[in-house]
Amino acid sequence: MKPTDFTPLEGVNRKHLQQHFSQAAPSYDEAAILQKTVAERVEERLQLTKLDIKHLADIGAGTGLLTEKLQRLYPQAHLYAVDFSLPMLQTARQRLEPKGMARSVLKNWLPHTLLPQTRLHLVNADAYQLPFADGSLDLLTSNLMLQWCDDLDSVFREFRRVLRPNGMLMFTSFGPDTLKELRRAWHQADPEQTHVNHFIDMHDLGDALIRAGFGQPVMDVEHFTLTYDQPMGVLRDLKAIGATHAAANRSRGLMGKARFQAMLNAYEQARHDSKIPATYEVVHGHAWASREILKGPNRDRSGLVEISLETFAKQTQQKHRP
Repeated sequence: MKPTDFTPLEGVNRKHLQQHFSQAAPSYDEAAILQKTVAERVEERLQLTKLDIKHLADIGAGTGLLTEKLQRLYPQAHLYAVDFSLPMLQTARQRLEPKGMARSVLKNWLPHTLLPQTRLHLVNADAYQLPFADGSLDLLTSNLMLQWCDDLDSVFREFRRVLRPNGMLMFTSFGPDTLKELRRAWHQADPEQTHVNHFIDMHDLGDALIRAGFGQPVMDVEHFTLTYDQPMGVLRDLKAIGATHAAANRSRGLMGKARFQAMLNAYEQARHDSKIPATYEVVHGHAWASREILKGPNRDRSGLVEISLETFAKQTQQKHRP
């Protein structure tokens, strides 16, 4: 597959996205129910791996929902919480910083430790330009951030650059079925405009990993459905977590009340069991910073054993059971 065969998003306005996430920092944790659940899933998967981790980074750390779990999993490692929103990192500091520690002043694009005498480092940086040396990280995680990147090839190349040989990348991202009810309602009310982001499926994510130099990518999908009393509840939660239509070519005009009401009426058609659903497709993926060996239709598959993640989890638990 060529890099131009898919377009993740229609050109993301990074400044617009950064502003929305920064404004959402105070309200994020209260509304981020799904993000908390997915962070727990990532923690469970990491518990199945046996890695020697000395340096790791959580990219798009936000308020530290996953970073907090990484602190518990790897207490002796140097952990870097990276986000391009300074207010998000300031909120994360309240969760992650040890009680009684003197506050540090966060500065933009600072690649060094911001909490002296600790193994936690808060870094205000963008995923496209990470302030780490080549091959300096053993593990890189990212929880529900990649869907906001419009050039995955560049981001994955940057991830590959900072990981040591055979280092691991584990991530989650939203897939194309995310907010399908809201997208359908907007299409009925305003078919000429795109109001909901379109996200990449797991196969394209896997192809992008291989193009960036990762090996042995493993991808799978989970679907979650949040329910609300009214369609406005969906929109309030999206605003509270900073999720916005991020395409650079989105319409800048004011939304008429009639068109907005038409969208709400169309969304009502999705009501089921007296509730309004909001579907989220979550893509899980992990890969290794090593050459892809099993590649191509004529590859040598001798010695290759394919098992499900469920079977892998059971076998690992039995292996390490006392």
